[in-house]
Amino acid sequence: MVSSVLCRCVASPPPDSAAAASSSASSPASVDPCGGAVCGGPDHRLRLWSLFQTLDVNRDGGLCVNDLAVGLRRLGLHRTEGELRKIVQAGDKDLDGQLDFEEFVHYLQDHEKKLRLVFKSLDKKNDGRIDAQEIMQSLRDLGVKISEQQAEKILKSMDKNGTMTIDWNEWRDYHLLHPVENIPEIILYWKHSTIFDVGENLTVPDEFTVEERQTGMWWRHLVAGGGAGAVSRTCTAPLDRLKVLMQVHASRSNNMCIVGGFTQMIREGGAKSLWRGNGINVLKIAPESAIKFMAYEQIKRLVGSDQETLRIHERLVAGSLAGAIAQSSIYPMEVLKTRMALRKTGQYSGMLDCARKILAREGMTAFYKGYVPNMLGIIPYAGIDLAVYETLKNAWLQRYAVNSADPGVFVLLACGTMSSTCGQLASYPLALVRTRMQAQASIEGAPEVTMSSLFKQILRTEGAFGLYRGLAPNFMKVIPAVSISYVVYENLKITLGVQSW
Repeated sequence: MVSSVLCRCVASPPPDSAAAASSSASSPASVDPCGGAVCGGPDHRLRLWSLFQTLDVNRDGGLCVNDLAVGLRRLGLHRTEGELRKIVQAGDKDLDGQLDFEEFVHYLQDHEKKLRLVFKSLDKKNDGRIDAQEIMQSLRDLGVKISEQQAEKILKSMDKNGTMTIDWNEWRDYHLLHPVENIPEIILYWKHSTIFDVGENLTVPDEFTVEERQTGMWWRHLVAGGGAGAVSRTCTAPLDRLKVLMQVHASRSNNMCIVGGFTQMIREGGAKSLWRGNGINVLKIAPESAIKFMAYEQIKRLVGSDQETLRIHERLVAGSLAGAIAQSSIYPMEVLKTRMALRKTGQYSGMLDCARKILAREGMTAFYKGYVPNMLGIIPYAGIDLAVYETLKNAWLQRYAVNSADPGVFVLLACGTMSSTCGQLASYPLALVRTRMQAQASIEGAPEVTMSSLFKQILRTEGAFGLYRGLAPNFMKVIPAVSISYVVYENLKITLGVQSW
């Protein structure tokens, strides 16, 4: 019953493309023996409907966990309650606790794409079959060592024709209605937070495969990401300083433009002044990244029992909490960065002098001004950045991933740029209020303000547009920042000997 539902087409085209082309001219059925089954042909949909009715044991038009358990057991497939719950959660778009027919079809189509990616990653010889040696090698790459006898036992459980190899059809039939999550190849290629640095370290940390953790590749990735962030921030520092100046000083009466802002900075302190505040901005990368990664790994153990199967909302919770811990730890450096960027020529001799003077004049609390809007900004930034990136990633994997989960440079850059831009746009008003609160004591005679009173003042005097002062230079730096950090990251990976398993 299960096997008859699925397409019997091979997973990859024949090795002789010329022969394939000539055969297609004479016999279309030989090229597409399924007649459109996997591709959504009408016969295939009828067979899916037949399977759906078989599994729908209580005949209510929906598949709940109990329906799947009883129906699959009748078909000779045994799944745990946890596995069946994951299936329902993955396909349940309207969140009613069960799968209707359309959700069931969509889940199977999405599931088959994931299974095909796993099959391709296991098929090291690229011959359309998986043997015991390939299973051993693939599991060894993931940090799991098994004997040849154990690999053969795995093969026998899926091998229908006794060849001691598994073809695509046997692989898919065996894994039908079995949840697949976090394919290691997807984790490997789709790193986001580690690669891209746009000056705000509020993104949810990346996942690492078991192999990357066990071989120590994870810290090399983090070092490469930190180095890429330092170069990226240094190259885009003039735009970042201009953004800070516009956030603090621009208003209706002082309409600062990009060219005028650069001219004003150079006239006041020379070309070197364009990089004011960059030193502390680069310096805080290492402690912030290290604290966030360690906090994230600890929180993951509390949020989910299996470290490699966290769902999106679990990653968001763990990442946001880790970001809050990291930001709390290094927040005085954030205040120093803002003050150094706003300083006039000769005001401070360096970072330590700036810290000393702030402490003497304003006390310890000055190092945590703007802390509340900064913490509140983590959730919209991290949440939207993660949601947009995962949506774009899954859309690409659904449509274009056939033989590999590797998206290529341009797709990765486009996804990173769009998700970072959306995240910044959502949290920008909070970032602006934070910067003004950090800078308030640098303006002589400035009154003490709270977050809510500052929001009201900006809306009253400047309107909603006032909450987005400095947005133009901020967006102008996203594409160069993402591109530079990617190029530097890839080169540092080679230097540090990072391997792709």
